[in-house]
Amino acid sequence: MRAPRPKVAIAAVAVAALAVAGCAESDRDSGSGGSKKDTLVFGVAGDPKVLDPSFASDGESLRVARQVFETLVRPEEGGTKVTPGLAESWTPDAAGTTWTFKLRSGVKFHDGSDFNAEAVCFNFNRWYNAKGLMQSPDVTAYWQDVMGGFAKNENPDLPPSLFKSCTAKDATTVDLAFTRVSSKIPAALMLPSFSMQSPKALQQYDASNVTGTAEDIKYPSYAMEHPTGTGPFKFKAWDVANKTLTIERNDDYYGDKAKLKTIIFKTISDENARKQALRSGDIQGYDLVGPADVEPLKKEGFNVLTRPAFNILYLAINQKGNPKLADVKVRQAIAYAVNRQALVDSKLPPGAKVAMNFMPDTVEGWNGDVTKYDYNPEKAKQLLAEAGATNLTLKFHYPTEVTRPYMPNPKDIFELLSADLKAVGINVQAIPLKWSPDYLNATTSGSKHDLHFLGWTGDYGDAYNFIGTFFDRPKDEWGFNNAALFAQFKDADTTADAAARTEKYKALNKAIMDFLPGVPISHSPPAIVFGKDVTGIKASPLTDERYATAEFK
Repeated sequence: MRAPRPKVAIAAVAVAALAVAGCAESDRDSGSGGSKKDTLVFGVAGDPKVLDPSFASDGESLRVARQVFETLVRPEEGGTKVTPGLAESWTPDAAGTTWTFKLRSGVKFHDGSDFNAEAVCFNFNRWYNAKGLMQSPDVTAYWQDVMGGFAKNENPDLPPSLFKSCTAKDATTVDLAFTRVSSKIPAALMLPSFSMQSPKALQQYDASNVTGTAEDIKYPSYAMEHPTGTGPFKFKAWDVANKTLTIERNDDYYGDKAKLKTIIFKTISDENARKQALRSGDIQGYDLVGPADVEPLKKEGFNVLTRPAFNILYLAINQKGNPKLADVKVRQAIAYAVNRQALVDSKLPPGAKVAMNFMPDTVEGWNGDVTKYDYNPEKAKQLLAEAGATNLTLKFHYPTEVTRPYMPNPKDIFELLSADLKAVGINVQAIPLKWSPDYLNATTSGSKHDLHFLGWTGDYGDAYNFIGTFFDRPKDEWGFNNAALFAQFKDADTTADAAARTEKYKALNKAIMDFLPGVPISHSPPAIVFGKDVTGIKASPLTDERYATAEFK
């Protein structure tokens, strides 16, 4: 899961007649600090950006999407393995380019319309035939990460589409054809961005009518007011002014019904404020628990769940930001200069560790035999001198007003890293920016940034989802064009044999750490907490927690 995409203008949202904030208050037991048995208020660090999962790439939008929508395949609960979702089974043909999915029968969308093979094809054809602003990487980020381009690419830099066609063979059988074998299929179809949405609602609310400009994107009413899926919860109201979004149980759900009637996601951007709201009973859970708060909250009796460390925090080096950064010796100097172990020991939760690759060691293709850059300030100074960069000044961006699973306190991280750089003679120009949209705009587009840190939580258990997302094509975040590396990625992705593909991923990890586009910093196990009487939720390395199983004991 990537950092939230910038440039999203939130359209006017129709607020339900029932005031959500008042609903949350009335559902609370007076004086008890607890909650009634049918409503859970969950504190989130930021507002969702958009409710159409096709356009979503930020964690809070995807958190909501996972409760309201479903995909053909989904991750196993608490893990990364591909398991049945709206499809009961899937089989590739002999060439590995056409996959046949057998769908569940009797499933309906929240508007009462049928989920079937035709609905699957409607969704895929909508994405594939995207036009105008829907081809912007800020709108269809995940489609482009997985599928590449579209039926007709309006930007000549877009690659050909991996997706080829969808054929409904009968009501419960659908063929998805691809232009080549890809390691991404079927695992990438677990992404919420490939959620099945009601064709009836998509048409009724003109869901593909994205307007505005690349700098000021305007989403249609479907994406802000009418998301319509098949999941165990359905959308009820988004009160933008009061920073609450409400979903309610889908009583017509084909599977096990949600145990709670209502879930309210309440934005509380300050970490300490979320903690106090939990203690006071104003909320019954929140994500991104501060490392120092894990043990105290456990001792107080709260249910603290620790996710496996399925993420990466990295220091990105933009080779276009400063000509000296195109010199690998300078990038190596930066890598030797930063004391990653000290950062892990002092600022990250127990279980965090220094990263050797740009992906966790639990993913096939991780390689322990790569070039290592242990803390060595003298080596860093030597390399800077050899590169003629002893008076180097770098613009170092860092985010404010945010907490991420891989990045519990950005300012503290910045201060440690910048002190390390200054110690080897690199002058640091600090540029703090508000997370969204300022920081994300500045660091993922253009060439004004030199250094910044960002991270990623994996979407599925494949190496390409980490290193391919970062480095398989030119990106403004990194500012390099390495044709040999890009070709190596294409070769790995099109290798059908899993064992052979794993070896190619290992080779890629070695090539990446030799080229050194940035510095992998750490993997960190983030924590999520629930009230003392809340049970039934299992922590997911993909942040795919299922609120339908939550209940009050």
